[in-house]
Amino acid sequence: MAPIADPPKRGVKLKHVSTFTMLVALLCLFAYLAGRVDVSAATSVSNGERAVQGASKGIVDSKEAGMFLGLRTVKYDVQDVAKAKEWYGKVFGVQPYFDEPAYYVGYNIGGYELGLTPAPKASAKRDAAGVAYWGVDDIKAAYQRLLDLGATSVSDVQDVGGGILVAEVRDPFGNVLGIIYNPHFKVGETK
Repeated sequence: MAPIADPPKRGVKLKHVSTFTMLVALLCLFAYLAGRVDVSAATSVSNGERAVQGASKGIVDSKEAGMFLGLRTVKYDVQDVAKAKEWYGKVFGVQPYFDEPAYYVGYNIGGYELGLTPAPKASAKRDAAGVAYWGVDDIKAAYQRLLDLGATSVSDVQDVGGGILVAEVRDPFGNVLGIIYNPHFKVGETK
């Protein structure tokens, strides 16, 4: 009797599969290390879901929805940096973390930055070009403290609806400084 022939072999040898798998894994690792793969996509919502979420909130382009992280710095021009540094140190009760008076003086105020920049020709009374409002828990006490430290009133404390209270003063250097009590706003919370 003739020996039975082995059936024809199909497929790829296992050692070739494991070698190929290792090469793909190494390529993925190198791509990740080179910053070419966005691994955050695996743990966050997809671009499509982000676009739908953004559209429901009035945001048209999902790319822009995550682009802005929130306010970081409010900058005031001052004629006399030394006096302004002293005044703002009293107002906020902190000293600057960055102190280069010829260029910039920076304070960390509750995770936000106040920057003072020298501007020898700054007017003593400038128009408000948009007003930054600093959050406070007791607006009446904060408003009075600012006045006691030499600020002048621009607008008294007023209720603008929903329990939100605002006021504005002019610092001794001509800048308009806003304060706000907003019971609906929580730092770091996004909706």
